[in-house]
Amino acid sequence: MSSNESVTSSLFTKEFTKNPYPVYAQLREMDPIYKCIFPQGSEGWMITRYEDAVEAFKDPRLSKDVVKHGGQNGHQSIFAQSMLFSDPPDHKRLRGLVQQSFTPVMIEGMRGRIQEITDELLDGFRGRDEIHLIDEFAFPLPIIVICEMLGVPAEDRDKFRLWSNTLVGGYSEENAGKLKQHMDEFVQYLGAMFNRLRAEPGQDMISQLIAAEEEGDKLTEQELYGVVALLIIAGHETTVNLIGNSILSLLQYPDQLELLVRQPELIHTAIEESLRFNGPVEFSTGRWAREDFNFKGKEFKKGDLVIIALNSANHDPSQFESPDVFDITREKSPHLAFGKGIHLCLGAPLARLEGEIAINSLLKRYPNMKLNAEPGELEWRPGMIVRGVKEIPLLL
Repeated sequence: MSSNESVTSSLFTKEFTKNPYPVYAQLREMDPIYKCIFPQGSEGWMITRYEDAVEAFKDPRLSKDVVKHGGQNGHQSIFAQSMLFSDPPDHKRLRGLVQQSFTPVMIEGMRGRIQEITDELLDGFRGRDEIHLIDEFAFPLPIIVICEMLGVPAEDRDKFRLWSNTLVGGYSEENAGKLKQHMDEFVQYLGAMFNRLRAEPGQDMISQLIAAEEEGDKLTEQELYGVVALLIIAGHETTVNLIGNSILSLLQYPDQLELLVRQPELIHTAIEESLRFNGPVEFSTGRWAREDFNFKGKEFKKGDLVIIALNSANHDPSQFESPDVFDITREKSPHLAFGKGIHLCLGAPLARLEGEIAINSLLKRYPNMKLNAEPGELEWRPGMIVRGVKEIPLLL
């Protein structure tokens, strides 16, 4: 079997999902802009080197408009008219509507409430020897925060977990039967919530977005669905996996865990290293070539799909010294975990703050916690977008 065939047969398998980094290393060396078949069946280009990834993020010849280029199908439909899948000038208008809720001052102002929620969750573990980290801590914290920001009733947050798992899982075998059903349920839920808030608006972000919609030319009904769906799902998914992957890396590198317990002020660089080392988002969402053009020696044809392998770029030795070493004291890290350019993740400051508070608070209470399973036994979530395990059993 040739090297190319070997890599092709390794991509998107369960083994790849558990540990994609050896395959990425082969691709960066052998064919860094690689033409492949993605799990949903479409052919496209996968970019694996850091420098190429940065250029692709900023290249105006690559469009994010999924309706125009990618087809409005499957799990993309509800998100299709959001800032994630739009180009300027629509992108600037849509992002501007929610940007005001994610300014550094606004996010820092939430520190006290995030600490309160974290402490309440940790208080619930008193007297227990073991917990399920994702189900009981990493998931509830960010979903409570984003639901409070948006005005979503707390009792509905488990529905969002179910819908979110399916929607971000995309076209995997595991999801095939549930995708349309959960999409429909999510849309119906949002429609009922919008009607309720139109009649009785509150101080929440969704009420503000509805007011913008009713002013006329700022936000259409479809854009409202797209933006709110994106905020709900992206608003907690990244943080769930940031917390989970960070704790997992610390447990697998006990010297780094011990260092962070001793020096909690290292939490900022620890979060950045976790984002680089095993980031919560595996691949960028799609981009499409607006025209035929040559990109780094590859001939992109108009309409070609382009995906950036974020975690591969973050392990590129031409950019990061000893990239396969987890080092929470690593200095400045220009990783691509949150993307780059105009589509840089809007919620990145919130995810970082939630991660910092969650991890330091957990370690302060349980400095001697251990993984209650073999790392190889952990089951990784399916799908191309998020990278995270389904559950992390912990001995406190």
